[in-house]
Amino acid sequence: MQNQDRVSSLLASGYECLKNADLGSALKAFDQALHEDFDNAEVLFAMKCAQFWSGMLEELSGLETALGKGDRIVARWKSFQDFLTRIPGDFEKALYAFKRLAFGLALDFYLSVSDEAKTSLGAEFDFRLGRCRKALGDYETALQHLERAAKFKKDDARYMAELADCQALSGEQRISKTLFREAFFIAPDKVDLELLESDMIRKLIQRTQELRSDTKELAEWIPVYGELSGLFGLPRELTPSERSRLTSSMFQLENDIRENPSLEQSLKPRLLNRYFWLLRHYEATGAEQAKLDKTLQKIRLLDEAIFKQYES
Repeated sequence: MQNQDRVSSLLASGYECLKNADLGSALKAFDQALHEDFDNAEVLFAMKCAQFWSGMLEELSGLETALGKGDRIVARWKSFQDFLTRIPGDFEKALYAFKRLAFGLALDFYLSVSDEAKTSLGAEFDFRLGRCRKALGDYETALQHLERAAKFKKDDARYMAELADCQALSGEQRISKTLFREAFFIAPDKVDLELLESDMIRKLIQRTQELRSDTKELAEWIPVYGELSGLFGLPRELTPSERSRLTSSMFQLENDIRENPSLEQSLKPRLLNRYFWLLRHYEATGAEQAKLDKTLQKIRLLDEAIFKQYES
């Protein structure tokens, strides 16, 4: 019992060191814990994660700018998610501590960027700060940064998805759903899925992964299943210019599939997403049933299974 208390104390000490961006001291604490209990699953997990981040910090010495160092850390957080799938264990306290380490360091590097560089980056600088603040749990400040960034780049899927995620974490579910739907319509492939944290979107991503594990177009299928689950099912009237772009995009995708059937599987989710958007536009504007039926028939011809799920 005394040994276990000692291990728990060392782990807690190591996690606090991580939160204060002191990886060296954390490694010492984990190493001591390992000597106390070599078979402790959480200690082994913490050590492997610490070694991953120790290697990452060594990479930073080869980078010259604070901006580049901050970006490298955020990129490594995404690869860290893949690393976690290859080691046993899922310890919430440990993961939270390593997230604080990663994004705390990244934020410090970003804040040390010169005033000239901050001005030059513009919305991108606010986006970087907002993403880090969100990961660190400072949602109020993160929202300020992300809203400011999104205001200047309204058609950037990355900005909109991060803002949507932060709104969800702040309890604004309806706003979040609207923003996520927009982001995954604009450019699903540009959204950093690994950096999204809210339960709502994580469950949708997991569900899509389970249903489409054999596809390379995972991000493209997310809004499709978001619609089928009701998460993205929000009627919205399109402006004339939005309607024109949507119609043009649908026509182009339909034509591409018609001319080259081998593209159907890769283009199908994108086209389905556009059909759903058109349906929601018709609902919002009270269009006659014939228009809805025509679009529903297109969905049925493209994917019978998706059509049945939508109608059920």
